[in-house]
Amino acid sequence: MDNLTYQILLAFALDLVMGDPYWLPHPVRAIGGFIAWGEKVLRVLIPWERLAGIILTLTIVIGTYLTVAWILNYSQGHGRPWYFILSVVFLYFSLSLKCLGDEAKRVLSALEAGELDTARRRLSGIVGRDTHSLGEAQIVRASVETVAENTVDGILSPLFYAFIGGPALAMAYKAVNTLDSMIGYKDERYLHFGWAAARLDDLANYVPARLASRLIPLASLLAGLRYKECYFLTIRDGRKHPSPNSGIPEAAFAGALGVQLGGPSTYGGVLSEKPLLGEPVEPMNTRKIKEAVRLAYTTSFLALALGVAVRIALEV
Repeated sequence: MDNLTYQILLAFALDLVMGDPYWLPHPVRAIGGFIAWGEKVLRVLIPWERLAGIILTLTIVIGTYLTVAWILNYSQGHGRPWYFILSVVFLYFSLSLKCLGDEAKRVLSALEAGELDTARRRLSGIVGRDTHSLGEAQIVRASVETVAENTVDGILSPLFYAFIGGPALAMAYKAVNTLDSMIGYKDERYLHFGWAAARLDDLANYVPARLASRLIPLASLLAGLRYKECYFLTIRDGRKHPSPNSGIPEAAFAGALGVQLGGPSTYGGVLSEKPLLGEPVEPMNTRKIKEAVRLAYTTSFLALALGVAVRIALEV
């Protein structure tokens, strides 16, 4: 195996062990700070919102790539061990498997303890929708949906870009994803300003989401879930979602878990009616959060194995 493959394996292992501790400085938080600052400046300097958003998006993504590439190039002058270590660290920062699982489990533990308000509050930290009036089944649905979507955004896509372009490209993808999460909305404030960020995020996740349409059904088989339904509903319902990518993992998870996702949700008090994905074969209970996390982990290990296999095959 080449050095990059070893680096990705170590970064993946580090993420499984450490996750994303709140006390640890994270470059994504720095990226978020630059996005917020850049938005304030560009809205003042440039009256055309779409142009301002395009400039911000390109500046943040290209700037992130060049900064990480420069740091790694500079580290080579201080010896290969520093380059290797920093590469592993940046790759680790691009992944969020344990964090995703831990946040979902925190919601689960509150539900199991009968603490509905606590579950709503914890859920609000990982979803964009309003959570203050959600019942247990709605909390479970929102948890499963965010685990499904973030299996691509937080794991498969960073791994994909890490394997094809190393730490700098993986972190550039995180910049794209952070931009979308901060300004890629279709509300009055960001409809034009966030247009470039949202479109670039759609483009960046296009291939990883289609890989997910094959990996998640296989993972559902390995995880002891509904393989046939997962595969069938990925094909039937994957394109129903308004997002060109989010519907694929959500439909796949819905099939694997035997539940129905989508339906009404409110964002900032505004009702959004999303298409229904899957069939309500089983009740939307807390067990579904456990199954969703298990499926996310299994899918992630499959993606890692696939990437390693491809890298090794290309060396032959």
